[in-house]
Amino acid sequence: MNESRTNIIDSAVSDSVMAEVNAIPLEDINVAQPELFRDNTMWPYFERLRKEDPVHYCKDSLFGPYWSVTKYKDIMTVEMDHKTYSSDTANGGITIEDDNLGLGVEMFIALDPPKHDEQRKVVSPMVSPENLARMEETIRGRTRKMIEELPVNETFDWVEKVSVNLTTQMLTTLFDFPFEERHKLTRWSDIAAAQPGSGLVDEETRMAELGEMLAYFTKMWNERAAQDPKPDLISMMAHSEAMRDITPVEYMGNLILLIVGGNDTTRNSMTGSVLALNQNPDQYQKLCDNPKLIESMIPEVIRWQTPLASMRRTAVADAELGGKKIKKGEKVVMWYVSANRDPEAIDDPEAFIIDRKRPRQHLSFGFGIHRCVGNRVAELQLKILWEELLKRWPEPNIEVVGEPERGYSCILRTYTSLPVRINE
Repeated sequence: MNESRTNIIDSAVSDSVMAEVNAIPLEDINVAQPELFRDNTMWPYFERLRKEDPVHYCKDSLFGPYWSVTKYKDIMTVEMDHKTYSSDTANGGITIEDDNLGLGVEMFIALDPPKHDEQRKVVSPMVSPENLARMEETIRGRTRKMIEELPVNETFDWVEKVSVNLTTQMLTTLFDFPFEERHKLTRWSDIAAAQPGSGLVDEETRMAELGEMLAYFTKMWNERAAQDPKPDLISMMAHSEAMRDITPVEYMGNLILLIVGGNDTTRNSMTGSVLALNQNPDQYQKLCDNPKLIESMIPEVIRWQTPLASMRRTAVADAELGGKKIKKGEKVVMWYVSANRDPEAIDDPEAFIIDRKRPRQHLSFGFGIHRCVGNRVAELQLKILWEELLKRWPEPNIEVVGEPERGYSCILRTYTSLPVRINE
């Protein structure tokens, strides 16, 4: 492994970039710039805000005015006070883009209690410990097969061959979706989460393709509703009292939530894991020497990667946070990616340490009533992946051989490509 190139920390930035950020008047700082995340240069902005203005008002951005909440304890305050800080679509939704990714859809995560709680309970059994135990054999078998088919001694794209491949297969299980058409799920996930300026798809095409997604899943809904209940997400929704009468807008929103939540977050942590280990070769060697450390490495990867960079709330009453007066109707953005680098909450947060004493001390899954319902599924997939990889290659044989390409988004921290080589 080329340590001279790969042992940098992911959040490291040049002194010149830091100087440029420090020269910006504090009131003009705007972290909601997708290009910062694409270029991985957002770190000094967050470092400065945590130090100088943890609850910061940005008066002008691509997404309008908003408050940035950048410290762990302040985000926890917002997460726990859902009566003041609303997730409801009627108040703007859960993303910095109004109306949930600008799609105008409704989803259970973008609801306040009691409706949120009723709909969340419908899908929760899918990811119960008992159901995950039943799915583990399937996940492991698919992972082994994927590993056996990976090219060796040649460069390939980890995102395509590993991350997208495995997570899309997992979605077919959760939805009982036709396996041979699983590529549709990847496409729908990508375009649903695409932010303005990404270049992935124009808005007219985006809405047309998501309309096709709704039609496809509506057919599935009607088929499942006419059958006896089955243990998949579509059947659970179709047969539940809380969701069987949802509107097409609500159905589309929940589909997008489940597809993006089950795809983008896990697949980007899978990519982040191999990148983090390459950038920290001492940790990679430590893992190979003691594979039992996979248990603590997985939550550390999820913290380090923070696949969901931000989440939005809207104040439904005047409030005070971090000494700042937030007015009713104002947009409040919680930057999980910043909280997970907050030294007041996490020891040595810039370092990637696979045997941390408290590896689950992170906010990548959110907190409180909106904590990610599929967090255990994500952890299980990552755990199985690294267990099987280390069985096949018990030494640090997986080498990152080029720079990662990242997605254009300040909501998700994504990878579009990561060139690797497996050396045998």
